[in-house]
Amino acid sequence: MVDRTVGTGKRGRPGYPAAAAVFAIGMVGTTLPTPLYGLYQEQIGFSELMVTVVFAMYAIAVITTLLVAGNYSDAVGRRPVLLAAMGFSAASACCFLLETGLPFLFAGRLLSGLSAGLLSGAATAAVIELAPPAKKARAAFAATAAKMSGLGCGPLLSGMLAQYAPRPLTLVFWVDLGLIAVACVLTWLLPETVENPNRWPRLSPQGISVPTGIKGVFVPASVAAFAGFALFGLFTAVAPSFVAMTLDVHNLAVSGAVAFSVFLASTIGQSMTPKAGAVRALPVGCAVLVVGLLLVGSSLLAESLPLLVLGALVGGTGQGLAFRGALTLINDAAPPHKRAGTISAFFVLAYAGLALPVVGVGALTMVLGLRTAGLVFAGCVTAIAAGAGAYAAFHPPTQECSRTSRRGA
Repeated sequence: MVDRTVGTGKRGRPGYPAAAAVFAIGMVGTTLPTPLYGLYQEQIGFSELMVTVVFAMYAIAVITTLLVAGNYSDAVGRRPVLLAAMGFSAASACCFLLETGLPFLFAGRLLSGLSAGLLSGAATAAVIELAPPAKKARAAFAATAAKMSGLGCGPLLSGMLAQYAPRPLTLVFWVDLGLIAVACVLTWLLPETVENPNRWPRLSPQGISVPTGIKGVFVPASVAAFAGFALFGLFTAVAPSFVAMTLDVHNLAVSGAVAFSVFLASTIGQSMTPKAGAVRALPVGCAVLVVGLLLVGSSLLAESLPLLVLGALVGGTGQGLAFRGALTLINDAAPPHKRAGTISAFFVLAYAGLALPVVGVGALTMVLGLRTAGLVFAGCVTAIAAGAGAYAAFHPPTQECSRTSRRGA
């Protein structure tokens, strides 16, 4: 029998900080290409629309993986799924190293999405399960911080290496492979936390399931998540082109730092959620997100890099507040026997926000130009975030959450 391990587990085995490090390394690879899309455009020759389509492949793969295998680690164990995720991440890096055209970029982003989809459930569960009871809340935040810091460090790392080191399109992926090797060693040393894992279970697609009684909580929460992830999509797919083409700033380290700032701010926002309380964090976070989006729109009009960075910091903070508040409310409201499906549905809609609006920006860029397309994007997402925040402010979900939780219990 395999023990359900908590804390550091067996003597000499690493605990939840090591699992968080694995999570962060895995997420680094998903955003490494962000500052490099302009170089790929010059080398291969494709439009801004194609940049967003390549980027969207990642979100599509994440959504598919969440729906098909989001709960696979519950059956097979955390370690095998984490190792599989690292394998997909390594294969993605190899695609970028072998890149000779768009097919390799598509394959690289697809494999990266598969890795992120597996990591989202398995790594989060592993981090929390490996923590001792007194540190469960800290471990939950460690999992969130690991994901966001990994996402943010990806463009920061690739931007700096591409700008200041040789071989801008290959060196960063060799570094990534080295980090993945470290993550694989850590994963191998982690205690398994699933009792009696089945080594050859069948895949059981989860689909999307939202209990009728919690839709008053689910709708504003998921709409807020959609808007927040749309902000992430803008800064990881389109902002580098805006920095180079409109602001005439061609330093790739700067582009990477701009993308890093929005994820850093999200981590800070999520750390503030417990003090605000989930019910208050959702509308307040949406309001802060709206301010951030208005600043992003102003940066497009004024062609100002400082305003763009300020918009990233403010918008990211709002996204973090709203996102963690939304996830907490949904987790509390969903009946226990339908909680996994409900949370999966929430993440599917969040990742749809990462892909759909960004592809729309790419399409509009072909007709209206990058700046006007960005303004349309900022206006639409502002309206979505404002609507979700206003609904949550005037219809606090506290009573509904408690009623549904009691029914589920």
